[in-house]
Amino acid sequence: MIDPKESLIEYPCDFPLKVFGEAQQGFAQAVAAVVQAHAPDFDSATIEMRSSSNARYISLTCVIRATSREQLDNLYRDLTSHPMVKMVL
Repeated sequence: MIDPKESLIEYPCDFPLKVFGEAQQGFAQAVAAVVQAHAPDFDSATIEMRSSSNARYISLTCVIRATSREQLDNLYRDLTSHPMVKMVL
């Protein structure tokens, strides 16, 4: 059995985050600000955006240089608690 405190990820590594929310003004900027608070070297110009078929929702893919499980846990916690964010994968 794997210890829940152990990580299957070797750090540091490039780690993609997919963030979903309603298409609205300032969504990408808000997500970028949260990501940069946890990964200061993140370049917001690298964000990939994709709209849903009806353009109601948008997904953002942000690839960060992850340095620890704690960093990822804190980043997920802040993103999922943001009022503009519907889901994070």
